[in-house]
Amino acid sequence: MPQIIPIKDLKNTSEISDLCHSTSEPVFITKNGYGDMVIMSIDTFEGISNKMNMYQSLINSEQQIKEGKVRDAREALNTVRKD
Repeated sequence: MPQIIPIKDLKNTSEISDLCHSTSEPVFITKNGYGDMVIMSIDTFEGISNKMNMYQSLINSEQQIKEGKVRDAREALNTVRKD
């Protein structure tokens, strides 16, 4: 379940830090009852970034397959071994 806190609670930086580190999800900050910001621990950010990079690589790979930019694995390995 996402953590949602009002912006006035950001004054308690130590508690916010503890909250960010106690969950593996971003913490949503509201201002005047509306979503305003998202904060998270560095570990959570790196995990999300790694997933995004992996998904982008998969999207790129699927696009290359659709475009016919594929090679036989044996041919590719032989080319690498020759160099």
